[in-house]
Amino acid sequence: MDKKKKPKEWHRHRIQALWALLTNSYLAGFLQGKIYRGKLKNLCVPGLNCYSCPGALGACPIGAMQAVIGSWNFKFAFYVSGFLIFIGAAAGRLACGWLCPFGLIQDLLHKIPFPVKIETFRGDRLLRRLKYLVLVLFVLLLPLCLVDVLGQGVPYFCKLICPAGTLEGGIPLVLMNASMRSALGWLYVWKNVLLAVTIVLAMMIYRPFCKYLCPLGAVYSVLNPICVFRYRVDQEKCTGCGACSKVCKMQVDPVRQANHPECIHCGQCKKVCGVHAIR
Repeated sequence: MDKKKKPKEWHRHRIQALWALLTNSYLAGFLQGKIYRGKLKNLCVPGLNCYSCPGALGACPIGAMQAVIGSWNFKFAFYVSGFLIFIGAAAGRLACGWLCPFGLIQDLLHKIPFPVKIETFRGDRLLRRLKYLVLVLFVLLLPLCLVDVLGQGVPYFCKLICPAGTLEGGIPLVLMNASMRSALGWLYVWKNVLLAVTIVLAMMIYRPFCKYLCPLGAVYSVLNPICVFRYRVDQEKCTGCGACSKVCKMQVDPVRQANHPECIHCGQCKKVCGVHAIR
């Protein structure tokens, strides 16, 4: 393929990096080994950005939902739910493609040369449904049903699964706090094993966490086909060359379903279209 067939993504990556820096600009946290606890932490950010990251100024919507879903005070739960619906209805998975720090990390990892690069495999489509199970079970049901005497649940997804939290929050805080290092146990080892597996898979498979495990992506994907910002294909202009589907790393065919639940609105299909049928 020539350069026209393989459009560059650095413009999107620059926006991803800028957003990651803006939402993680609490430099004192990295110097002191503490997390920001100011009023901005009551606000959610669109992407998967760990609350416990020393530089994080906002809250991860998935973490926030788990923290309040089992509480008797439902006001904040309504805010988080409304926030997720608003972002999903406005932009769908554009938040995944442009505003998620962990999405950027996976994008960059996949650019690293690796002996094996896997576009798809048997069972890939079925495995992508796993993120909906993670959403229902670990984000909603367990924190809602398994609560303490005060009615507070445990953020099971953050505690047991989330590799973004391990990378952005767990590792930096442990490195900067001797008291935390002395209290490490099997859970920290388990989370780091999951992170290591995710990193290796990200070099082989494009955005494996987004495809198979991310509950935030699951929420946005449901609203992707009806969101305000979505692609439209001019069937009269389209020549059926298939270039758009070949360039899509999420294995979506824009001609058949331009706003497929897996589409992260990266814009690659639009760039590669020689007749400008996608807008």
